Amino acid sequence: MRLIFAVVLAVAGLVPSAVAANGCGLESAWTQCEVGNSGSQIDIGAGITNPGSEFSDDQNEGADDVSAPAPQEDCFFDRCDLDYTVVGLPDVTLADLVSFVPARPTLRGEPAGVGVVGMPTNVVAAASAQSIPGRLLDHDVVVGFTPVAFRFDYGDGTSQQAPSGGASWADLGQAQFTPTSTSHAYAARGTYVVAVTVLYSAAVDFGTGWRPVAGFVESTTGGYDVRVVEVRTALVDKTCIEYPTGPGC
Repeated sequence: MRLIFAVVLAVAGLVPSAVAANGCGLESAWTQCEVGNSGSQIDIGAGITNPGSEFSDDQNEGADDVSAPAPQEDCFFDRCDLDYTVVGLPDVTLADLVSFVPARPTLRGEPAGVGVVGMPTNVVAAASAQSIPGRLLDHDVVVGFTPVAFRFDYGDGTSQQAPSGGASWADLGQAQFTPTSTSHAYAARGTYVVAVTVLYSAAVDFGTGWRPVAGFVESTTGGYDVRVVEVRTALVDKTCIEYPTGPGC
C-alpha cells in the first residue's frame, strides 16, 4: 500500500519540530519528498511504496488488521553534498609581520648639524601612516602601520620619548635656541651622533576590516651628527677680517 502524508510549512520559515514529527523534514532525505508551492504556503509530502504490501479485497476478507511497517527514514544530514569546512582567519602576531617593513623616519636638526653648549638644539623627526599589501599566512592582506611615539637618542647618554617628531622653530613661531618638545641642550663640546626610533602600531586587514596586532613595530634612523661648540663673547675693537688673530677669530 502507499502511505501519503504531508506537512504544511509557512513561507516565512520552516518549523523543524513540526516537520520532524511527520518524517519529512530536516531528518528525512529530500529525495522522498513531494513539494508544492501555492504562493502563500509550501506543502511538503512524502510518498513511499512498499512492494508486496498491496492486497485485494478478497485477500483481506477475514484477515486481521495488519499495521503497515514504518518507512525507513533517510537522514537529511547524511547527504555527502552537505559537508562543509569552516575556515577562520588566522591570529597574527608581530613575529608574523617580519616581511612587512614600515619606512624609516626622517631626521634633521636646527641649526643644521650644529649645537651650542648649554643651549637647546632642536631635533625634528617625521613619519607617516602606511598601508602595505602582501601575502600573510596564505591569505591576501593589507598591513597598516601608524606612528604613535618617537624615541630620541641624543648621543650623549640621554634620550626621551615624545608623542610626535617635533617641529621647526619657524613652524612653532619660536626664536632660535629656544626649547621645544624634542630639543636637547648639550653640556659639553664634541660631536654627537643622534638617532630616532619610531614606534608603529600595527593592524591587518584580510578584507573583513582592520584587526589590531598587539605590540609595536620599531623603525630607526641614525647617523645624524651634531657638532656642539662653545660660544664666548668679548668686546673687540676690530672685526676678524681686520684682525684675524683677534679673540674668537
